[in-house]
Amino acid sequence: MLARRVQYFSESVIREMTRLATQYGAINLGQGMPDFDTPQPLRDAACQAIQNGFNQYAITWGAPILRQAIAKKVTTFNGIPCDPDAHVTVCCGATECMIATMLALVDPDDEVIVFQPFYENYGPDALLSGAKPVWVRLHSPGWCFDPDELRRAFSPKTKAIIINTPNNPTGKVFSYDELALIAQLCQEYDAFAIADEIYEYIRYTNQPHISIATLPGMAERTVTISGLSKTFSVTGWRLGYCIAPETITQGIRKAHDFLTVGAPHPLQIAGAAALSLPDSYYENLRADYLRRRDLFLPYLREAGFRFEVPQGAYYVMTDISDLTSMTDTEFVRWLIREVGVSGVPGSSFYAPKELGSHQVRFMWAKKDETLHQAGQRLLTVRAKLPSGK
Repeated sequence: MLARRVQYFSESVIREMTRLATQYGAINLGQGMPDFDTPQPLRDAACQAIQNGFNQYAITWGAPILRQAIAKKVTTFNGIPCDPDAHVTVCCGATECMIATMLALVDPDDEVIVFQPFYENYGPDALLSGAKPVWVRLHSPGWCFDPDELRRAFSPKTKAIIINTPNNPTGKVFSYDELALIAQLCQEYDAFAIADEIYEYIRYTNQPHISIATLPGMAERTVTISGLSKTFSVTGWRLGYCIAPETITQGIRKAHDFLTVGAPHPLQIAGAAALSLPDSYYENLRADYLRRRDLFLPYLREAGFRFEVPQGAYYVMTDISDLTSMTDTEFVRWLIREVGVSGVPGSSFYAPKELGSHQVRFMWAKKDETLHQAGQRLLTVRAKLPSGK
């Protein structure tokens, strides 16, 4: 009965694990949503926007005040010259940004290169747009790609490559040299770069955030995607945005118009207020997430998980081989039921899934007390595991 396009993939494993965590009362370190409050000025601005009557449709591609704030931010922080009327499209989260961009750029039978482990939407987005995903591995240590493998992935059929930096699920931050090679190949094969930069402010090293759109020759062939969800702890507001050259923007807006019409108007008004917060907000954001990372990761290491310390975002991919012979999915289900902590099976970030069968992703966008409680529970894993690996 169902169309073939929805038979190529399953429902979101991340959301499935959240439902199981709720069912068993487990601490949810799977889905990337904080348990601490959204900044008070944003909550006040959202309530005020509702009271002030911003309750009907905004302009389809975004309220002018929000697009102006985004353009200013993109120009100053990312270094991408940006016109709010010609280059900015506001969508219902970065997730819609990605599918709207794919629908605007990709034709059936085109190829889209995706680094893996990948955020779980990228594969289905390619398939829904009719494209063939071409996978390129990120390898430990460093979660680096093999330049020769990347070169082999490009072909005359390549329409686009998806870059997520800082990366979900690994926390990798792509270097200038890595982005320069990607840029070179995009120009050589006349391909587009789709850059998901939603975690751009959450970095833990002195390495700056680099938008590939700023590299020579890339301004006219890059769509930069970001949003407010992660930076301002408003994952339920669903405010994302695409920055693209005017011709590409016109295509994105057409797709967006018939996908969702528009993002919630009062929250867009509040989003403009968010982007007016001082630089100290971003400094504190980075410091807070660094503190949480350094609080939580020692618990994982002591519990027997192996991992590389992430450079950005708020996720860590762990290896469970030293703990158990269970598959990743079996282990996470057991962890939720018996230990009271949820993660995400690593197989949901790979194709074929077997490549991630001994990996589990955890996140630390939680209050300190939540992380301590989860950490104490994780320290009981070895004692509670069934006898034998």
